[in-house]
Amino acid sequence: MIALEHAQRLWDYLSALRNREPADAVVVCCSYDLRVCDYACDLIRQNLAPRLVLSGKTGNWTRFLWAHTEAEVFKERALANGIDASQIHLEDRSTNFGENIAFVRALMPELRRVIFVTKPNAILRVALTVPVQWPEVAAFVDSPPFEFPQQVSNIIGVFGVMNEMVGDVDRVLKYPSRGFQRPYDVPAAVLESWRALIADGFSHHLLAD
Repeated sequence: MIALEHAQRLWDYLSALRNREPADAVVVCCSYDLRVCDYACDLIRQNLAPRLVLSGKTGNWTRFLWAHTEAEVFKERALANGIDASQIHLEDRSTNFGENIAFVRALMPELRRVIFVTKPNAILRVALTVPVQWPEVAAFVDSPPFEFPQQVSNIIGVFGVMNEMVGDVDRVLKYPSRGFQRPYDVPAAVLESWRALIADGFSHHLLAD
């Protein structure tokens, strides 16, 4: 298999749990990809939830990308999408998925049903983090239906996403023992592709041992 085929296998595995149902709020795990905000705004316009919560300070990519927090940048995008300011809530301290969820829980503990919206390759990690950080909430995890590799973000490109996905699988493997995520099966074929991509040099987002 070539590297893109291995990466497609990771993409399919990481994005497989995509779902949504009516909820109390749409919570966006902000990132470098503003199209995720556009998609979340569509869910608000479809009346799937009355509130839009934008969560994020900076991450691996955005600390060098914008002068403002991810939440603030996403808020401007949401306003441009026609979402009323009264519907928007900001959480601008978080720097990872665990903090996204924990800090929104602290900000809005009254929420009982939440649609978390993120990048496709982050769906699994968010779904595994919610039971640890917010066990009492009914959680759904959704994303724009982007195709790999044609529709990945131009900000980091295909190689950037491939590095990111290798790091995502690394965290699915290692975070349960650290108490950050619940355990989840990683099929042998996914591990094969993960190891192949590491051997090809896509190792920039692996955890430091």
